[in-house]
Amino acid sequence: MVFTLRIRTTAGGASTIKLSPGLYCAGSDEACEIRIDDPYVSRRHAELRVAGGQVSLRDLGSTNGTRMGREAITGWHDFTPGTIVSLGTTALELATEAREQLLPVPVASRSIHGEAIGMTPETPLFRELKREVHSQVLEYLDLHRRAQMHALNQEELRGEALEAVRAVIDSGRIEIPGAVSRDRLEREVVAEAVGLGVIEGFLEDEEISEIMVNGPDQVYVERRGVIEPTGMRFTGTASLLNIIERIVTPLGRRIDEGSPMVDARLPDGSRVNAVIPPLSLVGPALTIRKFSSRRLGVADLVSNGTLSPPMAEFLELCVRHRRNIVVSGGTGSGKTTTLNVLSNFVPENERIVTIEDAAELRLHQAHVVSLESRPPNVEGRGAVSIRDLVRNALRMRPDRIVVGECRGGEALDMLQAMNTGHDGSLTTGHANAPRDFLSRLEVMVLMSGIELPIRAIREQIASAVDIIIHQSRFSDGRRRITAIVEVDGMEGDVILLQELFRFQQTGRRADGGIAGRFRGCGQAPAFYTELEQAGETPRRGLFGELDDDLEPDGFGGHG
Repeated sequence: MVFTLRIRTTAGGASTIKLSPGLYCAGSDEACEIRIDDPYVSRRHAELRVAGGQVSLRDLGSTNGTRMGREAITGWHDFTPGTIVSLGTTALELATEAREQLLPVPVASRSIHGEAIGMTPETPLFRELKREVHSQVLEYLDLHRRAQMHALNQEELRGEALEAVRAVIDSGRIEIPGAVSRDRLEREVVAEAVGLGVIEGFLEDEEISEIMVNGPDQVYVERRGVIEPTGMRFTGTASLLNIIERIVTPLGRRIDEGSPMVDARLPDGSRVNAVIPPLSLVGPALTIRKFSSRRLGVADLVSNGTLSPPMAEFLELCVRHRRNIVVSGGTGSGKTTTLNVLSNFVPENERIVTIEDAAELRLHQAHVVSLESRPPNVEGRGAVSIRDLVRNALRMRPDRIVVGECRGGEALDMLQAMNTGHDGSLTTGHANAPRDFLSRLEVMVLMSGIELPIRAIREQIASAVDIIIHQSRFSDGRRRITAIVEVDGMEGDVILLQELFRFQQTGRRADGGIAGRFRGCGQAPAFYTELEQAGETPRRGLFGELDDDLEPDGFGGHG
């Protein structure tokens, strides 16, 4: 049996060699039988052995390792046709003689024949066809439109790309099988050439809340709280890198070997995180956290089962009466969504200053100033931290300050703001429980570099924070507020917490979901007395109500 090895590089190039029985060294050294021009490939990176109708492969102690799928390999492993092996950022794929029609040949004689059935994006033949058209489209645009491309808006750019796709197809250099939908091919190639590639459709799907790309060959989504593979792929590492650069460049951010991690956002406000080699060993990794295209209200959270009507009524009262509120919880528990919903209760006549690393809060009041931190430039200068922005916000005459997330020394400035007349401020933080958040807050204050006694820090926290909302993501994918507590001063050196509401799990439902109920804890918050003295009539009965078992319709949001 004759084997053929296909080599794909990050630059989008591809080459093939036929493998006869014997040993082959793969690496960047010119003496290697399989020479790979890749800065992440060692001089002698891996070794292939062809014998007895089989191919096996082992790593030779390379710096960045050799991976078969997601598994790092050391000793000899079988290398079977169709398997993808990664050396640095270069992909190797083994094929048999029967599949040689899939391998690159000169463009002038190129012909890719499809099967009788309709192609899908998961079909290797379709991916190969799309890869070749995409490569020629980029070449066409570079030769014919380079001078004009920078001046085009997104709509005009897509129009130019579509024209290029049609020109490439109509040239006859690539034969399109009759089973392939030309419209679909045009759409997908245009998306990858000037848009966001295969993930564009996922961004439009309201049921999808998160998109996770682990290199060019793995795309996962979170749909209705459950992570699932999509089977979609990008045409190559270079294409995925270009898409990441298209996301971050308009925001004045950069991603390269010197700065291989970046936080950014899409025009619709979706949060983006990207990590590229050498930090990511699977190739460029992209994570997009989506937010609903429509404005969510507290009624949506109630219908989703995130909280109960009495809890919603209480939180609205807290915001309107300028309580300082913190939303705590784990990653993906829905903190940011809850913060957005709480902001809806802020009166229209108040000035709000929001501060974030990557702007994702969407406040709908008229008088909102949004500030975003900035990483250092290429020379390592010009960085503006969250803490810098919190300090500056105090000079902007805010009625309320909303910090997307406290995670460092800015916590001290936030506490001082809450203690100096900026009541009604809101923020979020990572923690496993309300009291855990207080401990984390102490650590964050110490990260400011100002040495304060622990008791002084706790006194600041106890006087600044009024309400802690704790949110969790459960094993069934649903997000719920599991506790609402009041910070009730100090006793000795301990900050007192009064639980007002909690979620009580009662078991599992027939469909595998978690059954439970929200319940009041029978105790009204201490500040209700102040409201009553001011002539308000808050409902104390809220905290004794027991809700029925929950059957939520949805999953809440992300945070």
